[in-house]
Amino acid sequence: MVTEPYEQAATEKTPAVRLDPVAGTLHIEGCSIPENADRFYGPLYDAVDRYALHPATRTVVEVDLKYFNSSTSKYLLDVFKRLEDLHATRTSSVVLEWLHAADDLDMKEAGEDYRALLEFPVKLVARKD
Repeated sequence: MVTEPYEQAATEKTPAVRLDPVAGTLHIEGCSIPENADRFYGPLYDAVDRYALHPATRTVVEVDLKYFNSSTSKYLLDVFKRLEDLHATRTSSVVLEWLHAADDLDMKEAGEDYRALLEFPVKLVARKD
């Protein structure tokens, strides 16, 4: 059973999000400083939970944020932890590709922090902006 893709368009304060269950991809791109992070990320949690019922054999999470606030970091970790369960049970091979501008040390460090917290591969990818 394939679930429908989940999409959220970007705004000035929230990132574009696309979860494609057939391709096994989750893309999060833009800026994440939502006024109500629970309202924004709650539906993504639900979509990831639905995806986890019938995931692709490989799941690629691509995060390309220009900036995010501290509440976003918690919500992202919660999304990643939901996917970590898939990886741990070998239901889906999960990898996180954390994109950052080559000269943005803060975003690179954030990716390193997630790498230390997660039990699946985290690749840091420097963008040439």
